[in-house]
Amino acid sequence: MQELHEEEFKRTDCLECANCCKTTGPLFTDKDIERIAKSFKLKPQQFIEQYLRIDEDNDYVLQSVPCVFLGADNYCSIYDVRPKACREFPHTDRKKFQQISNLTLKNVAICPAAFNIVEEMKKRIKV
Repeated sequence: MQELHEEEFKRTDCLECANCCKTTGPLFTDKDIERIAKSFKLKPQQFIEQYLRIDEDNDYVLQSVPCVFLGADNYCSIYDVRPKACREFPHTDRKKFQQISNLTLKNVAICPAAFNIVEEMKKRIKV
């Protein structure tokens, strides 16, 4: 899986798409909140109140999508401090990839790169 991920992301420019940022929002860990709040010179609670809400699973998520930190040019204004979930998206380079197959199926609908990786994996399995 790692090989397919690396091959695909040599061809894929996420800035041409940014569909993940336009259609879904990441989960924010406590570490994410602290790091991003610090970059804004805010206290974590201030960052939470301004940008986040608690979802049905009791996780911190963005108040709305598209992501408020996504620019018109598809660049992320907090790229250097972005949430872990954003750093790892679409999660196709995990060592235990098979353990997140449900997540991957959701991501295939959002991310063209994830779709291409799964399609290539299907071809290789058929051989």
